[in-house]
Amino acid sequence: MTVFDGFRDQARTRSRMRSGVLAVLLASAVGIAAVPVPVSAQGYRFSNVTIEGNQRIEPRTILGHARIGRGDAMSAADLNDAYQRLVNTGLFESVSLTPRGGTLVITVKEYPTINVVNFEGNKRLKAEDLTKLIESRSRKVYSPSVAEADAATIAEAYSVAGRMAARVEPRIIRRSDNRVDLVFEIAEGKVVEVERLSFVGNRAFTDRRLRQVLQTKQAGLLRQLISSDTYVAERIDVDKQLLKDFYQSRGYIDFQVMDATSEMARERDGFFVTFTVREGLQYSFGNTRVVSEIDGVNAEDYAPLLRLRPGAIYTPSDVETVIARMESLASRKGINFLRVEPRIKRNDAERRLDIDFALVRGERIFVERIDIEGNTTTMDQVIRRQFRTVEGDPLNAREVREAAERIRALGFFETASVEAVEGTSAESVIVKATVAEKPTGSLSFGASYGKSDGVGLTVGLSESNFLGRGQYVAVDLNIGANDASSSFTFSEPAVLGRDLKFTFSGIYTQSEANYSTWDSRFAQVGLALEFPISQNSRLETRYTLNKSRIFNVEQTTAPLSSPILAREAARGSLVGSAVGYMYSWDNRRGGLSGETTNVFRFSQDLYGLGGDLKFLKSELFAGTQTKILNGDVTLRAQFEAGALATSGGNGTRVSERYFLDGKLRGFEPFGLGPRDTTAGKNDPLGGNYFAVARFEADFPLGLPEEYGIRGGVFMDIGSVWGLNDTVGATGTVDDKLRLRSSVGLSLLWDTPLGPLRFNFSRAIKKQTYDKVQNFDLTISTKF
Repeated sequence: MTVFDGFRDQARTRSRMRSGVLAVLLASAVGIAAVPVPVSAQGYRFSNVTIEGNQRIEPRTILGHARIGRGDAMSAADLNDAYQRLVNTGLFESVSLTPRGGTLVITVKEYPTINVVNFEGNKRLKAEDLTKLIESRSRKVYSPSVAEADAATIAEAYSVAGRMAARVEPRIIRRSDNRVDLVFEIAEGKVVEVERLSFVGNRAFTDRRLRQVLQTKQAGLLRQLISSDTYVAERIDVDKQLLKDFYQSRGYIDFQVMDATSEMARERDGFFVTFTVREGLQYSFGNTRVVSEIDGVNAEDYAPLLRLRPGAIYTPSDVETVIARMESLASRKGINFLRVEPRIKRNDAERRLDIDFALVRGERIFVERIDIEGNTTTMDQVIRRQFRTVEGDPLNAREVREAAERIRALGFFETASVEAVEGTSAESVIVKATVAEKPTGSLSFGASYGKSDGVGLTVGLSESNFLGRGQYVAVDLNIGANDASSSFTFSEPAVLGRDLKFTFSGIYTQSEANYSTWDSRFAQVGLALEFPISQNSRLETRYTLNKSRIFNVEQTTAPLSSPILAREAARGSLVGSAVGYMYSWDNRRGGLSGETTNVFRFSQDLYGLGGDLKFLKSELFAGTQTKILNGDVTLRAQFEAGALATSGGNGTRVSERYFLDGKLRGFEPFGLGPRDTTAGKNDPLGGNYFAVARFEADFPLGLPEEYGIRGGVFMDIGSVWGLNDTVGATGTVDDKLRLRSSVGLSLLWDTPLGPLRFNFSRAIKKQTYDKVQNFDLTISTKF
């Protein structure tokens, strides 16, 4: 195919042309390699340039890459450069430049088109996930360099998954019409696990305690089911920071990770990771005071906010809390650009830190704007509302850090960072939030087992970032041997862009007699608004509407049910309409702080705003938890109580009363409290009041940490009592306050399926009609 004609030789004789053509032919025979022929002083012009072998690529495109112009003088070096430019385009499998008289023939062989991309040998990583990682695509031009880069990317993905021995080879299968199938042959290899995590230089904390801090875990019994024991090199840097945070939060201000080494086992199936640390000395708080360096700002106004007890172990989080309180007070007073600088003076002899909290005037820097990048699903407003500052506000570096923490706490992103960069002027900055999205929805299928419910099946669908709006939606269905339940929840965490949480929920349950002696149906819908009232406390206001019924209370065929239940069942389906509130206080901040944590909740619901039920339901929960012996032992104490204060003549029914199921160990479900022992079925009746205190401790058993098995001891004491109707089968039912108590041992096992708790109990104080239970298996929960 002729591209252009008419070029005339104006500067050479025929003999010189022959010698130049001979030199170029020799260079072409070896791929335009350097040929020791003295032609550098010779120049050429071609009358024609012909392109051969091209199918998809236009001749003008090839000439454009070769940069051969009409009538240009050329040498053998120029032709070599043109050849290299064509090869470097990555479009051609082979290229040759051949002078034929006054014509230069450029012969190319185009790379084939990819027909399909397949993966062979992959089991651990899905093909659709691998497809997202590579550049090679169907209907794109095949490139060996791109295919090799894709193979390296796939191997890196396997390395992150712990399969560092994975090998990936790209192969092509040629098809007709210059097409190929690209196949990545994958040998996954075995998972490279962390066989041992050890520490050098630690004296204050045992290896066992420090392993609990790290994100990386040792391989254990369930090594085939978990991934945290897989060796990932990038995770080591995270572990270093976790160790530093752990030690500094416990007063070791000079702590350093000197080295972290990873040695592969001889069998190349595991790593031995060793952290070398220097702990330093533990420091406590000394004298603290507030000093003001701003005219008109009185330090005495801020002194009550210190709340740092001399002698208490130093923790950076406590210092940050004091700074936050003081800067918040300054903001409420209308004082802008006030900054609190903690000036620490070391007293090495007494290992104490004296701190002056200096009130200083900060730089006059304003927030020009807030930019958000990387969010492909989540709306900007969801991220923006995590900032307590807006455009035009004075810059507060601490608030920028806290905004980053709040964004990460959403759970919507793989990574999230916030930084302040220079703005358009010296007095302004641009706050930039950069995030990387991650999946936020889940579909779960599971099975459960309960002593009272038997085997059950569970299906759940949830989305914590619905439509990118930060809304939570969940649907659950549970089917057991004797009951079934379904629920729906929708939550909007920021009504009108404020810290005001709205929740709509619905639930339907149906249960048949198992430990109880009646069947029941219950349906409820509820609305709630929740908002903060202080740094650690929140208030929820709510309205609930429900309908319930108890039935199948036997009164015709022996054994008969209690006449108390019969009278309650005769009331039929009843509607409950209630307004209520819940106050909660929680000092947990989600960090590594070893401080004691406290939780308090108090709620009341008033039934009688329409409907058939009329009573006031009040409930209280208080819990405290602390760690001792360098965090190896956890002590926990909890107290719960509830009361149903009735009005009107009907009182409560068994479906509204308390039974202490699971709240007082050592007794069967429906196993304690008022009971009609003279009725044929020995019916449990529950009570209008309950109170229970639980004390427990959990501790290591000396087993390898990777097994996730700990021991525990507990003691529970409490009771349920009080009935409106006490006339039973042959007399009055005992509904008085009679304490029960139990003690026991626990085995706690952190499994990939969830934290399980095996309780071995013994009731030491009970009534003759109570039903005890010496063993139960539950999901381990914290308050």
